[in-house]
Amino acid sequence: MDNRQAIGSWLSGPRAAMEDAGADFGYRGEQLGLPESGPNSIARPGRRLGALAVDWGLSVLIAYGLITDGYSPATSNWALLVFFALSVLTVGTIGFTPGKRLFGIRVVALETGTVNPLRALVRSVLLCLAIPALVWDRDGRGLHDRLARTVEVRI
Repeated sequence: MDNRQAIGSWLSGPRAAMEDAGADFGYRGEQLGLPESGPNSIARPGRRLGALAVDWGLSVLIAYGLITDGYSPATSNWALLVFFALSVLTVGTIGFTPGKRLFGIRVVALETGTVNPLRALVRSVLLCLAIPALVWDRDGRGLHDRLARTVEVRI
């Protein structure tokens, strides 16, 4: 008996196994009315993680150099506070953080296409809790984006 197909479906994940069984999920963002590729399409996880790394690095650098004047146990806490303030202020006003701009993505509200400061505040609080950002739906949106009714799209 050949078990390679069963092992392959296990390794590729439940989505691939369901697609092999005939389920049609469509592309990411189809249910939201977004294009499959190009501008205003859903930003891929690699871009999003890259932007997060840049923003976190910038926050640690600010906390390390300007607030704690070197490394101390409080540096990480200050970095989280700087990251929160950076996210609320930049996403709530211009729609992207420095890292998001560098990677060519922005945050938009589903209904209006812009993010107001209150929506950015809710999104940033949930993002700093980390767990909501690790739970994704089939469109690739984190729970923090679903609750704030926002989506990260390519510029």
